[in-house]
Parts: sequence; C-alpha cells; structure tokens
Amino acid sequence: MAGVMGPTVHRIFGEVLGVDPSHLIRCSPLPDFGGSHPDPNLVYAAELVDTMKSGRYEFGVAFDGDGDRNIILGRDGFFVSPSDSLAVITANLNCIPYFANKKFAGVGRSLPTSGAVDQVAKKLGFGVYETPTGWKYFGSLMDADMISLCGEESFGTGSNHIREKDGIWAALAWLSILATRECSVEDIVRDHWKEYGRHFYSRHDYEALTTEQGARVMAAVSSFTAPGATLPVMGDTAVISCVNFSYTDPVSGDRAVNQGVVFTSQTGSRVIFRLSGTGSSGATVRIYLEYYTTSELEGDVQEILSPLVKFALQVSDIRAISGREVPTVIT
Repeated sequence: MAGVMGPTVHRIFGEVLGVDPSHLIRCSPLPDFGGSHPDPNLVYAAELVDTMKSGRYEFGVAFDGDGDRNIILGRDGFFVSPSDSLAVITANLNCIPYFANKKFAGVGRSLPTSGAVDQVAKKLGFGVYETPTGWKYFGSLMDADMISLCGEESFGTGSNHIREKDGIWAALAWLSILATRECSVEDIVRDHWKEYGRHFYSRHDYEALTTEQGARVMAAVSSFTAPGATLPVMGDTAVISCVNFSYTDPVSGDRAVNQGVVFTSQTGSRVIFRLSGTGSSGATVRIYLEYYTTSELEGDVQEILSPLVKFALQVSDIRAISGREVPTVIT
C-alpha cells in the first residue's frame, strides 16, 4: 500500500522466496501512500481484490502503511476475514515452523473480533482471552506468557515473536499452511467452517461523524444497558443481554471501562457498537455484526446478517442522527 514495508516485502518475498518482482505491487514508500488510503481492506485494497478476481493467482496479500495489518485473499477474490484468519492459523499450528517446538500458551482476541477462534481453542484445549481493542492488552498477556497468538478484526494478527501485530508474519504463516496442506485458500477456509462452524461477520463504519453525533449514537445504545431496560428482538431471536464491556487485566490489574456496547442474542449472535479513536477525522462509530451457525455455511454475508443490520439501525437510530443512509465502509 505504498508504505514503509515495501523494501522488506522485496527482501523477503522477492529475494528470499523468489516471487517475481512484477507481482510485488505498490512497494515503493511514498509520503502520501500514492494518494490512496493505506488500510488493507476490501475498499481500499480494491486493486488487489480485482486482480485476484481474475483467477490468475492463488494467494494475494496487502499490508497497511507500517506493515502491521494485512488482508488475505485467495483465487477468484476469495476473502478471508481477519477473524477467520486468526482461527485458521490457530487450527493449523502444526503447519507453522515457529510453533513446531514451542508450547502454545493460548490465544487472545479483541472484543469485536468474532468468536471463530474460540471454537478452535475449545476443541484443542487452549485458553482464550477477550480484551478491549488495542494491542497493549495483548502485550501484557504475552509478557506473562499467557498467549502465543492474537488478533483483531481490524486486520491485525501477531504472535509472541514480537510485542506487536505483524502483517508479514501473518502472510508467512498462511504460506506455511498452504505449503503443508497443498490446497487452496478457499478450500482451507471451507474445511474449517465444516469442522468448527461459520461466523458470518461484518463491520459497518460510519466515519467522520461529528463528536456530538458519535456521542448521541452511543447514548442511544447505552440506554439498553440500564437495569430493567426492555431489550428488542434481534431478527426472530430474543436478546438476552446488553452490556457495556469492561476488562480487568489479569496481569496488572488495570481496569478498562466503556469499551463497547454488546447486544447478545439467545443463539449467540452479537451486535457491538464502539466509538473508535482511530478514524482519520471526527468521530467514527463502528458496528460489528456476528452470526454463528454450524449448518448454514453458504450465503451472502450481508444478506445473512440483514436481520442484525436492521436491529442495529433500530437500537442506534444512527441514520437519523448521522443523516446517512449507508455506512462509509463495509468490511
């Protein structure tokens, strides 16, 4: 994405692994990222998505400006969500040389990241730590040898080889899995869904809201956390809880509050609202939508999630507050 990782990409993928230099795109660092947004998602990495949809390549990856975030794509543009990527890596530790002779301590994920990795950890007997968004929470757990792998839905993945997310490491982990299993990205993910179930997942971002608009949206959804509040139905399923997520660091004892409003349905679906501090300007409200199933493995993600989207719009009144009919970005 025209960031500082370009020379490292050429060194590792080009010189060491022998990738044709013509396949290493936008690897020259530019102060304005070439006039493009540096985040590696389906919107801002559209050039890569279109290239992968051609069916000419088996594996595609993009990194953000400083190389800590990544997006993984397979042939025909098959998109691996960051939550699924973390789960697949965890389920295939035996394919990754770094973990071959190491004791695996556990895995961490941020609150908004789907529970896909939880299903893997449950089957393999690993602990899972759910933290607020922010890599510092993982760092604390790594320092105490409580986790070996961690990830966020915002395209960040990392292990305890470094106290930070590492996009190139994640790409190399995927390449190790592909080389060992000798099948496509899509096959690996679909096999994973068959074994562990599928978490249909999407994030809807309303960027560049005014501070007042962001506060009003969060006040609307926070009202449902009050004792005795009547909780609306999510699709055709009862909502069993609405909480404002808080976290106590098991190492330091530090406490973080007001980390996101979480609606959870009787079937385990979640709708989460969070006021983000990482937008480029103004306030950004992020809405996270998650539906888990072990039987309904195929279907359009946005269509499957449409009852949750309707619920989110209802409880937040975000259209009226923001004056917008659609999110800025959907991933």
